[in-house]
Amino acid sequence: MEVLFTFLAERYERGSVMISSNLVFSRWDQIFKDAMTTMAAVDRLVHHSIILEFDNDSVGKNQCR
Repeated sequence: MEVLFTFLAERYERGSVMISSNLVFSRWDQIFKDAMTTMAAVDRLVHHSIILEFDNDSVGKNQCR
């Protein structure tokens, strides 16, 4: 969790980052150690971002049929 936060802080407004997660932002407290760190990480991610949300079966599942 500390490595991820440090990475996000280093990349903030300096370059692009693409993250895939099966957790909504409100549940990211399961990743980081405290609420303040969670809020800071999410804030850095969503500032100037484009969020793509997929609500279907995974692509891999559909291709295996």
